Amino acid sequence: MTEKIVRTTHTIDAEGKILGRLATQVVRLLQGKQKRDYSPATDMGDAVVIKNASKIKVSGKKAEQKIYRHHTLHPGGLKERPFKKVLADNPAEVIHLAIIKMLPKNRLRDVRMKRLKITS
Repeated sequence: MTEKIVRTTHTIDAEGKILGRLATQVVRLLQGKQKRDYSPATDMGDAVVIKNASKIKVSGKKAEQKIYRHHTLHPGGLKERPFKKVLADNPAEVIHLAIIKMLPKNRLRDVRMKRLKITS
């Protein structure tokens, strides 16, 4: 017996919210943990729309100290971008990176991220 999964769309205003706390709230909705019949192996999460991504805040000194790093897998290929520059260039990317790093690293992650829409 297969039951139809009912998905709802949640709209969240990011204005004045802390980045990490917003990301944990969104991850919970994308996974469907708030539902009564939650199962980690099934994709039963809801869709999430985040507005005002450019007005997100971070606590402490993260705005000056946080650095996004990735490596190109070539010698000397470490790339670093400071938080302030990423926020100025593309505020949606800051929220996107926080959420994708909080989701479990499994085959459901890409499917869940498709249900996330971020607007500035």
